[in-house]
Amino acid sequence: MNIHHLELFFYVAKYEGITAAVRKMPYGIQQPAVSGQILQLEEQLGVKLFNRRPFALTPSGDELYDFIYPFFSRLGDVEERLRGEESRHLRLAASASALRNHLPDVLEKLKEGEPRLKLSLSEVSPSEIHTLITSQRVDIAIGVLAGRLADGFKSHPLMKLPTVLWVAADSKAKTWRDVLEKDPFSADGRLGVGALIGLPSHEVLQQLIQREFEERNISWPVSVEVNSTDIIRDYVARGFGTGIGILIPRLKPPTGVKALPLKGFPPLVIGALYQGKPKGLVQDFLRTAKDHIKSLT
Repeated sequence: MNIHHLELFFYVAKYEGITAAVRKMPYGIQQPAVSGQILQLEEQLGVKLFNRRPFALTPSGDELYDFIYPFFSRLGDVEERLRGEESRHLRLAASASALRNHLPDVLEKLKEGEPRLKLSLSEVSPSEIHTLITSQRVDIAIGVLAGRLADGFKSHPLMKLPTVLWVAADSKAKTWRDVLEKDPFSADGRLGVGALIGLPSHEVLQQLIQREFEERNISWPVSVEVNSTDIIRDYVARGFGTGIGILIPRLKPPTGVKALPLKGFPPLVIGALYQGKPKGLVQDFLRTAKDHIKSLT
């Protein structure tokens, strides 16, 4: 395969179209030239790599893009490393909540020690972290630590967040047990009162709480499923039911809800995930993050 053709395909796939790719490539090239060379690549491979209108990679295109992405996406990093800038570049992935609430303070302190700090921050869901790290798109990710780590992965626990049930602010419930009632079909079973607002079944927080419910013989399936703990609180405030959640240090709950701590339930463990030996800047970030978390307790 022609390496230049692969590079052109990389930019076309990255920017989702030939026109956008031509505008954003780091060097000048005409759109007809790109189209012609991409056609040559498709002819050589004997497959169609993407649909033009609307733009969408084919399964073959997806496979090729995943294969070439680690190389072409890091060419800029190699250039920076040769100029000594890689040591000042931190590529970090985390949830929207982490990026919004605590990481700004950590990164401000990190910048004090490295004024020329370069940041690439990505908002991700837990299911995306593994792929981002293995493809070397990020140096480190902040997420939930649970279960066995994949081969080559390392973790660094940072904090344990208590689990809670969110109820309306005017609820008379004082503890989480107050939102349960006796199960008429079970001698010692309990039922949740009203609707439970929760996360998809593959989310660690949802699995943790449902597992604890089952051990306590509590039946309370999710009636309203959303994809964010922030959205859960919003829907609790609007009267859709009781929601699962976590308590984040120094973060005040939104108006209209209050927390019922799930005493006796295990906490949600948040930590850093990375692969191999972390570079110096990642180690500095971890030390700064630990110091910040100590200041919260």
